[in-house]
Amino acid sequence: MFRSAVFVAGYVVTWSAFSAVAAIAQWILHRQGLLSPAMASTSAWLGGVLLLAAGVFQFTPLKHTCLAHCRAPFEFIMTRWREGGRGAFRMGIEHGVFCTGCCWALMSLLFVAGVMNILWIAALSLLVGLEKLLPRGIWLSAATGLILTAWGALVIARGMH
Repeated sequence: MFRSAVFVAGYVVTWSAFSAVAAIAQWILHRQGLLSPAMASTSAWLGGVLLLAAGVFQFTPLKHTCLAHCRAPFEFIMTRWREGGRGAFRMGIEHGVFCTGCCWALMSLLFVAGVMNILWIAALSLLVGLEKLLPRGIWLSAATGLILTAWGALVIARGMH
């Protein structure tokens, strides 16, 4: 039981670090006037670049590697086992890095439609969940990548006029 809690603590540390980076990004974007009071992008360039980046990331080997590890936590534990409390903590951090690594770009899209937009949060949460749970989630990742890339290009093109 103790080692499970230590594993979870390592996982939480990783996500807390990601949350701190996101909060700093939010603060910077807000200070630059690039976010509305609802924390949605007020810039076609920012929104378009975030959409493009998230779309392209869907096709990267890093995305696929992280998603594979995040999808199979039991396999991760069996292949990366470390003894003791320190080992459990390190395993929690590593697994947290894989899980953060597969969805950080999609989570950055909260800045596109608004960090406080509950429908957008639900849609992105559903997408992340389906990517991880569907047997052929890699196809969903590819389809998402195509849609996000096209959407990002469209947002930037419209912003240029």
